[in-house]
Amino acid sequence: INAFNFPCWGMLEKLAPALLAGVPAIVKPASATAHLTEAMFRQIVESGILPPGAVQLVCGSVGDLFDHLGGGDLVSFTGSATTAARLRAHPAVVERAVRFNAEADSLNAAVLGRSVGPDDEAFARYVDLVATEMRVKAGQKCTAVRRAIVPSGLVDAVVDALGGTVAGWQVGDPADPTTDMGPLVSLDQRREVERSCAELSSAADPVVRPDLPAGLDTERGAWFAPTLFVARERGAAAVHEVEAFGPVCTVIAYDTDEEAVELVARGGGSLVASLVTDDRDEAARLNTGIASHHGRVHVLDAACAAASTGHGSPLPHLVHGGPGRAGGGEELGGLRGVYHHMQRTAVQGSPDLLTAVTGRWMPGATRRLDRGHPFTLHFDELEVGDALDTEARTVTIDDIEAFAELTGDHFYAHMDDEAAKASPIFEGRVAHGYFVVSAAAGLFVWPDPGPVLANYGLENLRFATPTYPGDTLRVRFTCAEKTPRPGTGYGEVRWFTEVLNQNDEVVASYDVLTMVAESGAAAT
Repeated sequence: INAFNFPCWGMLEKLAPALLAGVPAIVKPASATAHLTEAMFRQIVESGILPPGAVQLVCGSVGDLFDHLGGGDLVSFTGSATTAARLRAHPAVVERAVRFNAEADSLNAAVLGRSVGPDDEAFARYVDLVATEMRVKAGQKCTAVRRAIVPSGLVDAVVDALGGTVAGWQVGDPADPTTDMGPLVSLDQRREVERSCAELSSAADPVVRPDLPAGLDTERGAWFAPTLFVARERGAAAVHEVEAFGPVCTVIAYDTDEEAVELVARGGGSLVASLVTDDRDEAARLNTGIASHHGRVHVLDAACAAASTGHGSPLPHLVHGGPGRAGGGEELGGLRGVYHHMQRTAVQGSPDLLTAVTGRWMPGATRRLDRGHPFTLHFDELEVGDALDTEARTVTIDDIEAFAELTGDHFYAHMDDEAAKASPIFEGRVAHGYFVVSAAAGLFVWPDPGPVLANYGLENLRFATPTYPGDTLRVRFTCAEKTPRPGTGYGEVRWFTEVLNQNDEVVASYDVLTMVAESGAAAT
């Protein structure tokens, strides 16, 4: 369920993670801009990139659709906090514990650090950030800055700077290339913004509101002048609770970092807050104070200003959502966005049963040692659990010194017996950890050309027990997981690897990742 202000991106933001999770979706756009969603949706369907039934579109009323929701369904909602609360209370959602993920409007803040002066570049950066959030989409964004929280000594300077910026904007037809800001989405929306501004006036003074250009048809067009308030009382409820969903912002003064954090928190939970400062200690203090009230904190300093995507731009790998008034949900966040559509289930059973269920070898499960060296098996021949127990190798002082000479790693614990003994960890000279890994490869690798095409990495490497001169090492090598790579002629194989000493202690453990050819796909 999407809001009117992002009829295309808002749909894709929700649709992409659902499709990646293998979940079909029903898209319900806001009626005011549903024609744009329908146009994009039609192109998706006509492209044929999705299987039949993967997506459906409902414009207008959803009828009794909510009555049919079940425990395996997910409602992903963007819109007002009031509508979110009403939908959350639907009997089917409550009685069947339907997952409900809400991203709602919020009174996002931008905080100007006390270390910033009126002539600093950071000051101009702050004014540009707030002004941009007022102008883009005429302020009709759930991430827009509604509260500009600034040091009390800079209130007048911020108001003057914002006022000068706003005064230069051309409000008019979006099709006109000279236009800086267009209208609100509808006349009803303008009436709603006017009502909210009237409420704000009970606690704040409108100090910037330029006249609209002559000639605009205000009877048919929902034009609204950018408006800047200054709070008369910092803690007044209206300035922290009333959101005018348009090009409207309220400047609020503060004197200490603690007061800034308190004022930000009065918003009751927000999607994003921005901190503008070049003082890293100040940024750390403020971020620590306000982070728990937000889904995202955008810290803008000189180092990232040129590359920043801005206060109001959610990125796919960052969480988009927030606590409290912001809906208490989250979207995006990389793989987190996909996992919202999936059920995490704990499965209990024996190692062999869990291996069969998950397709991944579990420690303690059966290891098959009777199929020859596993590196001689093609991807389609190899089975999870195929394994190798290697011959043994004794580590010598000469091995350690040769490895040090070859690599240049002369760390004292490998070269100086007395210094190593002084360590609380070692009993004397030890072999390099990477020598252990290299020697292990020498024990398990099949040297001749065959199905194994390449080793492309190690994961989860841990050195558990020091290796001393005279220790004897061997390797337990097990096919742990197979991942097909369709169309390539090979697949990815993960090998669980344990290096053990003469006392059967695990010296090192890690996963080896290889590419293994399918039958007939590579010369053997």
